[in-house]
Parts: sequence; structure tokens; C-alpha cells
Amino acid sequence: MASIFTKIINDEIPSYKIAEDESCYAFLDINPVAKAHTLVVPKKETDYIFDLDDDTLGELMIFAKRVAGAIEKSVECKRIGIAVLGLEVPHAHIHLIPLNSESDIDFKKAKLQLTPDEFKQIAETITKNFV
Repeated sequence: MASIFTKIINDEIPSYKIAEDESCYAFLDINPVAKAHTLVVPKKETDYIFDLDDDTLGELMIFAKRVAGAIEKSVECKRIGIAVLGLEVPHAHIHLIPLNSESDIDFKKAKLQLTPDEFKQIAETITKNFV
């Protein structure tokens, strides 16, 4: 059975897409810990990030770097934090989270409640800054 991320990549489930290339896909997390919290996934469905072959892992990290640059241009932050948890969805993924303090990457804190229009506006802004 396909993961929820594979269904998003295949447009079976809607997402606030940021960017994609031949091997990776980036979209806003719908339960964000910070504004512009973005998930970056390989299109190849693999449960555990360290089970990805070296080429795919490298492509994923380079793509994530480009997405992080677009996020930095789109929202006020000091840095973009990166987290790989991998327990909540059986599909390798990277969390990119704008940071102004270390507590901004705390997954235990209450999630932001954004409207569909807010998600759409954030996604459009980041997408414009993606190069």
C-alpha cells in the first residue's frame, strides 16, 4: 500500500507543493511547528532514510538545501533547522523548519493552526523563491 506521501506525490491527495524534480518533492507540513515548516521526500518510497541508496540520499539532501534557501528568502528566520524523525510516516522525509531559537524545532509544542489561504500564500511565496 502506498504511503500518504506517495499519494501526495501522485496527486491523489492535495498538498501545498513547494517544488519537485525528477527524484524529490517538497510540500508544506499541514501540522507545522513553525510557519513555512516544509517536508522534503524522495519520490522513491523507502521507509527509512538510511535505507536510501547513496545517490538518492545525496539528491534528497541537495534538493532540501535548495528548498531551505527558498524558505530563508520567504520568512524571517535566523536559520533553517533540519530534522529526520521518520516514525510518523513510513516514507523517508526531512523536516525543514525556520528557526529563530532552538525551541522552534520542538515537535512537542502545539502545532500552528493556519487557514488554507495562509498555507497557499506561504507555499506560493516559497515557490517563487525556489531556484
